[in-house]
Amino acid sequence: MTTGAPPPHLRCTLLRAVVAAAALAIGAAGCADHDAGTAPRPAPSPRTTSPQQLCTTLVTRWAQQLLADGGSGYGDYQSMGLSNGQYEILRAVLDAARTEEQRNGPASARQLIDHQTARRCTERYREGVPTGGPWQ
Repeated sequence: MTTGAPPPHLRCTLLRAVVAAAALAIGAAGCADHDAGTAPRPAPSPRTTSPQQLCTTLVTRWAQQLLADGGSGYGDYQSMGLSNGQYEILRAVLDAARTEEQRNGPASARQLIDHQTARRCTERYREGVPTGGPWQ
């Protein structure tokens, strides 16, 4: 009488062989980096942007764009994604950059934007995030 299934003593042998093969495969995969002389790679951690970095990035971007556009306006701070405090930094830096551009050219004005924005944003967020509402 043939049922197509292996006899019970062979089923145990096959099961042991499958388990052993799986264990070897898992062990080999886990040791691949170690055997190559490198440590296993940790999972990437989430990145956060500090308030100073975010301020500097946003204000610099808008100052550079508004300077390149050549107009005398500033735009609407809310549509730019800026807080009121960041907008004040933008206005001060852009005014200084426009003056610098007239005196020493656009390259000097862009450099001024980079330096002044970084300094002002660092000062603004030195003690943490300002309080007084979401747009401060």
